Amino acid sequence: MGNLDLARWQFAITTVYHFLFVPITIGMSAFVAAFHTAYLRTRKPEYMRLSKFYGKLFTINFALGLVTGIVQEFQFGMNWSNYSRFVGDIFGAPLALEALLAFFLESTFLGLWLFGWGRIPEKLHNACIWIVHIGTLLSAYFILAANSFMQNPVGWRFNPETNRAELTDFVAVLLNKVQLVAFPHVVTACFMVGGAIVMSVALFMMRRHRRSEERTEDIPMYRKAVKAGAVVTLIAGIGVAITGDLQGKVMTEVQPMKMAAAEALYDTPPDGQCANFSVLSIGTLDGSEAKEIVEVPCLLSFLGTGSFDGKVEGIRDLEAAYQEKYKANPVTYSASYVPNIPVSYWNFRFMIGAGVAAAAIAALALFSIRKNRVPMQRWWGPLLVIAPLAAVFGNSFGWIFTEMGRQPWVVFGVYTTAQGVSPSVTSSDIIISMTVYTLLYAALAVVEVRLFMRYVRKGAEPYEPVTQHEGEDQLSFSY
Repeated sequence: MGNLDLARWQFAITTVYHFLFVPITIGMSAFVAAFHTAYLRTRKPEYMRLSKFYGKLFTINFALGLVTGIVQEFQFGMNWSNYSRFVGDIFGAPLALEALLAFFLESTFLGLWLFGWGRIPEKLHNACIWIVHIGTLLSAYFILAANSFMQNPVGWRFNPETNRAELTDFVAVLLNKVQLVAFPHVVTACFMVGGAIVMSVALFMMRRHRRSEERTEDIPMYRKAVKAGAVVTLIAGIGVAITGDLQGKVMTEVQPMKMAAAEALYDTPPDGQCANFSVLSIGTLDGSEAKEIVEVPCLLSFLGTGSFDGKVEGIRDLEAAYQEKYKANPVTYSASYVPNIPVSYWNFRFMIGAGVAAAAIAALALFSIRKNRVPMQRWWGPLLVIAPLAAVFGNSFGWIFTEMGRQPWVVFGVYTTAQGVSPSVTSSDIIISMTVYTLLYAALAVVEVRLFMRYVRKGAEPYEPVTQHEGEDQLSFSY
């Protein structure tokens, strides 16, 4: 493999790994804040116990997400210096806001929430965890704004004197049409992850206490968490489907090749004919052709255009048009403008399948705990692992599809991925750093899972009323 392939592999490994923590952070912060608020409104001890319990799990994930996220900023200078030089004025603006505004909101107010029990006024303390959640949403918004520019570049101009892209309209970048559909799609998917984790952990504790006949008085508390998690998973799943449909229509408009790759649609249907959606197909390993096995008539036309007789262009026609359009410019020229079809096709379906699986398990959980039942069947053990993993990996499959479907562009229609790689970095440099990061991330994964499971097994701590400190000790925290 050359420098380009190695740099792409390294970025893929570190980015996909980091994104495992992002949806958990966004989704679980909302649950922690909601349980804390429920305690203040009802004064029921179980809500404080749930808030603290899931707050510990959230904090473990937040810490690992922080460590792995820092690497992303450095990679743009390490392996993608040409890209950073070309679009740094544009790409750097939302990233700076994410670091200076959103991240500091998250980290500062999480510290206040963790160490502020009894030391700051209750309502202000509760507001801290909501600000943490708002910070996670702002962080997602700014990161997605930067990514949306790569999918649909707006609010910029090319300066021939500096040979760089310059920002002309920051509001246009923030309100990019891709951004306006990507943000709700990602956030609802994150809520789905949070709901699946809350549901699975609580159901695990219910089964554990029933099996051991110890602390059975906690079962009603965990049943509330199961209901909350399952309901949010189902509602968020509906939101993911609706926003995904909207995103598909915008994607067809601004990146028709990505939509064609997602469906392995090689030939544009003749005039007067619609495009079918292939539920399953087989093809060559290089993705040069596909044979549909199961199809839904005209569904692709509706997904792409909103009309069952809408026109969706095929890969071969788009490739010919792109070759003609971009061949004269060395910055935009590529030997092929077709992304990896098998990766795009299957990740699109893995994304949908994983989301459906998580929602189905959530519906089954709601059915199984009705009338104060505790589902004790053995097959629930694997399902409790599958539900959160399906939700998390569904997010990852979606991101892989989003990024792979854009290839060979790093900024669609403007700058190719091959142009963006660092010219002075050698293959040995990339291999060494990629090996170090991969091994380090593997070690961190072990730490994450062990810590997470350790505190899951401990369960929610017994209720202890919070005593408000008086006087000068009100804001002094004990570590």
